[in-house]
Amino acid sequence: MSLSAADVVGELKALRKGRAIFTTPLADRIGPALRAVCGILEDDGTVEMRRKLSERLRPLVESLPDDLKIALLAAFALDERARKPFYQERVHWAAITLDRDDRTVRRRIDEGIEQVAALAVAARPADRRTPGRGWHTEELRVTLALDQPVAEAFEFRRVIADADEIAVLDLALTLPATGGSGGPVRESDLGVDVFHGGVLAGRAMESSDRIGLPLRLPEPLRRGARHEVGLRFRANLREPRYVCVPRHPCDLFDLHVRFGERVPKRIVCEEKVSPAGADERTRTGAALAADDAGEVHVRFRNLAPGFAYGIRWS
Repeated sequence: MSLSAADVVGELKALRKGRAIFTTPLADRIGPALRAVCGILEDDGTVEMRRKLSERLRPLVESLPDDLKIALLAAFALDERARKPFYQERVHWAAITLDRDDRTVRRRIDEGIEQVAALAVAARPADRRTPGRGWHTEELRVTLALDQPVAEAFEFRRVIADADEIAVLDLALTLPATGGSGGPVRESDLGVDVFHGGVLAGRAMESSDRIGLPLRLPEPLRRGARHEVGLRFRANLREPRYVCVPRHPCDLFDLHVRFGERVPKRIVCEEKVSPAGADERTRTGAALAADDAGEVHVRFRNLAPGFAYGIRWS
């Protein structure tokens, strides 16, 4: 559908009334614009619609300045402390929290809605119905621990089937072996444990440094169905970088990297670069600073297949 920010603004202003996302029946409050930006399907029930609304709106709201964030978390009842039955009660809660009057908070809410609508339309996921895609990743969360004897990555992925009878996810992991990194990559260089969501159906070298990991699902997925998997990877990283290079579209990639006490002097964010480009030492990127625990956190949205997203360090 043709979609504008104004369409989303109008529907968000209607949604904030009454109990907001906890309104019953919720379907009557969700128009075509919100359905489009939140991926709400015709046969989704109330619980699923509420989940999709919350998971789509909350990250956008939390990206706003603090005053707008608090105002909108209250307006849509996304904050548990503000889940009051009437919109005006939530406005008053936000006013007390922000030490402002109710009228000011209502202006903040209107301003925040305009910004969220613009963000939602700009970041609207591309059409997934590309023939042959089969599935795409709705959310990929990775925690990488580099302060262990061998680097460990915990990967939690939620996928959506874009066709019927999706029985296998064609996953893969690359261990770059460039320069003096110590010989060719072998299948045995990578340890893989499946925590939940399927059975590893084998592994095979897809290229000189990419290991294919087909994951057989417990049962085939129908179009539109979601499925979650949890994996652990263990390997000695041959290069000072960790990137995601999706072969299928990915809506969200959330990466935590723990360096521990040995924080590198330079940590750089890589976003939508060629996989080879992510290895270029001269390439510039946004500098990242580790926190007091020796950790960095980056997040990427709407990843394009074939490009690299992540961090590198030196």
